[in-house]
Amino acid sequence: MRTTKTLKAALLSLLLTCGIVSAQPALAAGQTVRVGIMSGEDEDVWRAVATNAAKHGITVKVTTFSDYTQPNEALAQHDLDANSFQHKPYLDAQIAARHYDIVPVGFTYVQPIGLYSRKVKSVAALPQNATIGVPNDPSNEGRALLLLQANGLIKLRPDVGLLPTARDIADNPKHIQIKELDAGIVGRAIGDLDAAVVNTDWAIKAGIQIPQERIAQEKVPGNPYRNFIAVNTKDAKAAWVKTLVDSYQQANVASTILTVYHGATLPAWEGAPQH
Repeated sequence: MRTTKTLKAALLSLLLTCGIVSAQPALAAGQTVRVGIMSGEDEDVWRAVATNAAKHGITVKVTTFSDYTQPNEALAQHDLDANSFQHKPYLDAQIAARHYDIVPVGFTYVQPIGLYSRKVKSVAALPQNATIGVPNDPSNEGRALLLLQANGLIKLRPDVGLLPTARDIADNPKHIQIKELDAGIVGRAIGDLDAAVVNTDWAIKAGIQIPQERIAQEKVPGNPYRNFIAVNTKDAKAAWVKTLVDSYQQANVASTILTVYHGATLPAWEGAPQH
């Protein structure tokens, strides 16, 4: 009997050494999860997330970045365990360019691109030949034109995907004049335009009154530009990932998002409050 017990103990030790038997999931309760975010308002948001995670034995250590290319590189190099700053079109482009093995694991928020005006109070009130400013970079111009289409102002050619340009306009019943401007300028030019499609962050910087001057915005459900928490693919099913996502998708975090972004950024997970 003693020999049998000794053999069993030796076998268990060998299995553990070889990694065939795992004593606990990676980064179990009581350990630290390193998360990369962009500096700014998100720091307040993640303080709320960290408070929630601590109740489940997870310490969230936040690293801030100012360059959008850095959080995915840091994650791929395992200097981070997760990041939270991007939407799917951006990640797809990064994967195509840099071959990252990174996946989204839970939605956070969306910054809906909006149509703003200081001359009219509704989309229907836009006059014939109205001039509408749009950002001139491919991703944001595409979002802008899709927003105009969703509100019945133009019709785009079928199957243009997420990156249409003004050349893809197939029908323009109001003869809308599309004025392409730098994303950082279009919001500041709103007084010279009938309306402007502006990214949330630039709208705030341009002094646009949100939501008072907003006459249309992207919808949240199904929005391809919803941001998310991302991890390396090998970690996607780790126990700590679910804890981290659950800690983010809480009412106090939603409230913080709405407060620090002044209602211009909306929680994007299923069932999240929008105001």
